[in-house]
Amino acid sequence: MKFTIYGSGCAKCKQLAANAETAATSLNLTYEVEKITDTNAIIDAGIMRTPALAIDGDIVIEGKVSSADEVKALLG
Repeated sequence: MKFTIYGSGCAKCKQLAANAETAATSLNLTYEVEKITDTNAIIDAGIMRTPALAIDGDIVIEGKVSSADEVKALLG
């Protein structure tokens, strides 16, 4: 499983990444994290608001910091 975090690297982006990692770890999932901070790459991905989270290429969260429990619900 691959998490992609889109954002400037701000505190909210870091918190979203940490929450995604916590959710995956609690479900005993193997994952990798990619952080995209390049503005053009964020725009090319169709992201309008950051932070954003993609799971295996699908944008699932945009413009907010979801809790670990919210991310966990998305993971199944």
